[in-house]
Amino acid sequence: MTQTPTSHTPAPGQARAHFTVPATHPMVTVLGSGDVLLRVIERAFPKADIHVRGNQVSAIGDAAEVALIQRLFDEMMLVLRTGQPMTEDAVERSIGMLKASTNGKGGSEETPAEVLTQNILSSRGRTIRPKTLNQKRYVDAIDKNTIVFGIGPAGTGKTYLAMAKAVQALQSKQVSRIILTRPAVEAGERLGFLPGTLFDKIDPYLRPLYDALHDMIDPDSIPRLMAAGTIEVAPLAYMRGRTLNEAFVVLDEAQNTTTEQMKMFLTRLGFDSKIVVTGDVTQVDLPGGAKSGLRQVQDILEGVPDIHFSRLTSEDVVRHKLVGRIVDAYEQYDETRPAPDGHQRK
Repeated sequence: MTQTPTSHTPAPGQARAHFTVPATHPMVTVLGSGDVLLRVIERAFPKADIHVRGNQVSAIGDAAEVALIQRLFDEMMLVLRTGQPMTEDAVERSIGMLKASTNGKGGSEETPAEVLTQNILSSRGRTIRPKTLNQKRYVDAIDKNTIVFGIGPAGTGKTYLAMAKAVQALQSKQVSRIILTRPAVEAGERLGFLPGTLFDKIDPYLRPLYDALHDMIDPDSIPRLMAAGTIEVAPLAYMRGRTLNEAFVVLDEAQNTTTEQMKMFLTRLGFDSKIVVTGDVTQVDLPGGAKSGLRQVQDILEGVPDIHFSRLTSEDVVRHKLVGRIVDAYEQYDETRPAPDGHQRK
């Protein structure tokens, strides 16, 4: 979007910007249906007045806010040129990234357009992309490192994005198989009391992985891929004694591994493989106050070359907005209490 000169002179301490939206982009794609995107921008920048006439948009007010509005519209146009629509969520996240880049909190060279237009996987008419800066850094870390830990609260996309990268790696022949695994410790000794075969008993704990897989691969082909061993979904106990070569391995719910299980799993790494470990250290379900392997591994492996820790926060939650607020409320509550295993909270 271009900025053109205007004859109006802003008051001292104020600035003015004038934008022309190209005719190739209908104003509804920029402002949203019923101007819903414009309302998001106005709420985010209360010290600036935004006016629209035809395909002209002008902003006048606080110099810092006007500069951010200029950058925001530039970023929005870059996204729209890719054919990807702007949504309320995308605009809000773009504003958050731009504000962070100016106040020194998490600012970086990555722009909102770079984050929002990075395609990971296209399947069944939809494209999986990172939605936040931390998610993009997490995805990039998976590309650059052999072992990546994605640690964060529920709803931050840590498992979903890891599985998307696994499917991408399989489709591009970087690996020959995908292995998805979770500990089934939530059931504890009660597992034996559940009805059915062993598979029936562990299936509820693996079901979230199956559900995500169905979003990314044609459901009709999944049984064939699993029968051929190209995709394996199994409890963590099945990893013992194996060496995993040419595989993309995702360990989910890793906060429920013991220290011994975590060491066992990480040492399964074979040649030409990649491991992504995901979990939420605030949701440990281990019985008897056992130490979480995910909590401890941060102290042991932080700083080891080719191993990366990506930490996501409530700001990266991509579910209902209320989920982020719930996460924040629980974090504040937990800060006033000691960790159940005596480990220092991170």
